[in-house]
Amino acid sequence: MDKTYQPANIETQWYQKWESEGHFKPSGKGDPYCIMIPPPNVTGSLHMGHGFQESIMDALVRYNRMLGKNTLWQVGTDHAGIATQMVVERLLDAQGISRHDLGREKFLEKVWEWKEESGGTITRQLRRLGASPDWSRERFTMDDGFYKAVQEVFIKLYKDKLIYRGKRLVNWDPKLHTAVSDLEVVSEEEKGFLWHFRYPLASGEGHIVVATTRPETMLGDSAVAVHPEDERYKHLVGQMIKLPLTDREIPIIADDYVDKDFGTGCVKITPAHDFNDYEMGKRHNLPIINILTDDADLNDEVPEKYRGMERFAARKQIVADFEALGLLEKIDDHVLKVPRGDRTGVVIEPYLTDQWYVKTAPLAEEAIKAVEDGQIKFVPQQYENMYFSWMRDIQDWCISRQLWWGHRIPAWYDAEGNIFVGRSEAEVRAENNIPDDVALKQDDDVLDTWFSSGLWTFGTLGWPMDTEELRTFHPTDVLVTGFDIIFFWVARMIMLTLHFRKEIPFHTVYVHGLVRDSQGQKMSKSKGNVLDPIDLIDGIDLETLVTKRTAGMMQPHLREKIEKQTRKEFPEGINAYGTDALRYTYYSLASTGRDIKFDVGRIEGFRNFCNKIWNATNYVLMNCVPEGTDSTAPDAATLAACGGDNSTDFELSLADKWIISKLQLAEQAVKDGIDNYRLDLASQALYDFIWNEYCAWYLELSKPVLWDESASAAQKKGTRRTLIRVLETTLRLAHPMMPFITEEIWQKVKTLAGQTGDTIMHAQFPLADETKIDQQAIVDLEWIQKVVESVRNIRGEMNISPGKAIPLLVNLADAEEQRRIDDNRTFITKLANLESITLLAGEEAPLSATALIGKMELLVPMAGLIDKHAEIARLDKALDKLTKDIQKTEGKLNNPKFVDKAPAEVVAKERDHLTALKEQADKLQVQKEKMAAL
Repeated sequence: MDKTYQPANIETQWYQKWESEGHFKPSGKGDPYCIMIPPPNVTGSLHMGHGFQESIMDALVRYNRMLGKNTLWQVGTDHAGIATQMVVERLLDAQGISRHDLGREKFLEKVWEWKEESGGTITRQLRRLGASPDWSRERFTMDDGFYKAVQEVFIKLYKDKLIYRGKRLVNWDPKLHTAVSDLEVVSEEEKGFLWHFRYPLASGEGHIVVATTRPETMLGDSAVAVHPEDERYKHLVGQMIKLPLTDREIPIIADDYVDKDFGTGCVKITPAHDFNDYEMGKRHNLPIINILTDDADLNDEVPEKYRGMERFAARKQIVADFEALGLLEKIDDHVLKVPRGDRTGVVIEPYLTDQWYVKTAPLAEEAIKAVEDGQIKFVPQQYENMYFSWMRDIQDWCISRQLWWGHRIPAWYDAEGNIFVGRSEAEVRAENNIPDDVALKQDDDVLDTWFSSGLWTFGTLGWPMDTEELRTFHPTDVLVTGFDIIFFWVARMIMLTLHFRKEIPFHTVYVHGLVRDSQGQKMSKSKGNVLDPIDLIDGIDLETLVTKRTAGMMQPHLREKIEKQTRKEFPEGINAYGTDALRYTYYSLASTGRDIKFDVGRIEGFRNFCNKIWNATNYVLMNCVPEGTDSTAPDAATLAACGGDNSTDFELSLADKWIISKLQLAEQAVKDGIDNYRLDLASQALYDFIWNEYCAWYLELSKPVLWDESASAAQKKGTRRTLIRVLETTLRLAHPMMPFITEEIWQKVKTLAGQTGDTIMHAQFPLADETKIDQQAIVDLEWIQKVVESVRNIRGEMNISPGKAIPLLVNLADAEEQRRIDDNRTFITKLANLESITLLAGEEAPLSATALIGKMELLVPMAGLIDKHAEIARLDKALDKLTKDIQKTEGKLNNPKFVDKAPAEVVAKERDHLTALKEQADKLQVQKEKMAAL
């Protein structure tokens, strides 16, 4: 292998090979396992949230693929109605053309052209991330097959009387001229005003004061509401108010919704322009007066003076007119949440329009039951509460959008407004006996994107056809998603799948947290804290990064702020860390449900982790394969020397038995972590094994055997065999999380380890074997580690060079400890760099630096080695710690609550611990006194 790890040299070539050779496709063997990708917008590009989510899915897919399952990761993109239409309209605007100039058909042709040329950015980026879905089955929510599924669902729901057309209040985007979902509305706090208006009583006997943040809506008021128990206004309920600026009178009504302690306790009710007012209007049978046009200008329902005015211009005029009439009580500064369209940034209006709706309450019943019965489990479980909260208070779902790009609603109208639903105009005419000379017009609206994506699990598998894929892979296994779309997508998939398939769409919903910056702030372009996963993989220079982060920012002060922030945070740009390091960083942070604080410093650490694996492999190959030999095609002698011939003429050392045992424990911990969706625990277990056990200890423990001329051929073979096989197994264990580096190295070592196969992704995932766990080897080796670490600590504290061999005296070792020393003298001598090990039987020892392991003393004679004052300081530090431990333990034993309530064996253990601590302190005190006497 190359001496240094360069991810760019291996990642792209391996991905191209995997995809071209069809390794991502289902094998057709084993139990089925299926994950559906939450379809990213076709307009999108990979952001940190995508990177995190796709990395989790890929780890699950690769893991189950290696378990021998018939694995399908279904991939595809969403047509993203609003976002895509906006992209293409902006391109046309740059040419001085509007969609209306082109007409619907020509405009849609332009959208399809854009989709084919530029709509695949995110799928290319997913490949760079190492995602392994079956690209040959890639779907798009507007492809022909999926369109048939969408049509079928709409028609069936309509015939089942679960879809209807009606006039209701919706979120309206005045720029896009369409209804939008709650998810497409961003409400953030902004500074505004609270205007207090006097509404005169029609009787002429005074007035009441109402407060509003939207003065223009008062022209559509239908009532003023007070709380029925508000003593201030009880006598006014039922009276009429003369609505200022109009010639209308409106009633004073009583409703429990009103908060009598907020403001004046009087609330103006505008049913056509406020969701809460709309519900109150229905309760009290109030007139619903829409005062806005599609552009949010004032319409002909208002007095002539205000007709055609832009809404915010009308606001100013109305406030001025109230003031002129002496009816403006006061104006307060007020911070309020302003709803804006996430695509356009304009203020969203509650707006009364004709739309198509799904009656969701009947569908929700089965969907609630599926989670209550445990057919579908949420991980973590607390998200069930969020799901139930939404579903038990579910409202009818507005599924129509006033766009051109999307699934056009399959409904036709005659001149009288009668509605006919069907797959085509010809079918509608045939089914309803409508002659050709009767004009029909298809509905101009398209369906909400969430409607089509709600069919994702079964629509992508060929439904409404009864396909083999549908029979094999549905229900799917797990849905990986963020909590923010549990209602918008997850719940709707459950409802629609249960209704049309009579089965659940997935068994598990794994809800992950949101990726935030290192300070816990939401990543946003305006904050200048956005990170692009591809930049972290491939690197980016500072100037390009600054240009990228400030692109499109019109406000100079904001642009300057973000440039300064970027230069401070990344003075040299962003290094190229590679895909595996980025993915591993994601996994290390993937504790269930919690938001993730992403710190670039962590990815630096995992880049070092990749280096560690690479360097360890070079060490293994250097010590197992003769120079000039190809490890991928070793000769018989090399294969035999490494145990790749599966012969049994080898002898395992204590270190070999220990690392094999520790590997079994790591295998179980990694499997448990993945099975329980705790990829943070899985990645930590793997990291600890590779870094702290295999690299830090076992590679060092292998040297005394491999480099000792007195070691037998069987011993050397046992160590080489263990080096290779543990490394090869570890690569398979790591592959779901680190696909590229593991594939590259596995190809170099698989033959030496007795493995075959074209790719590691189809090799067997390692499963722990309890028969290979040697508990005695674990205990003995961990004891050796303590001895070596104690000697190393003495070296460090006494400033003794690591390269200088030193004598070690061992005093008060029991029989078992003496056995360990005798059996492992070579290991201890080499690892601690000792010139000798001498066992004492409690006799007086020369003045030495001392470390304790239980009652056993490790003594390094000080003559010519040790600084007296430094040793006294070290002993003082050790005695101080022991004193604190003694005081803590005595405090516990002097506490009657502990002694009386704790089990007798626990109390006895604490007393024994106290005795041992005091004995250690006495020994160190004697040692200190000897040192001071010099």
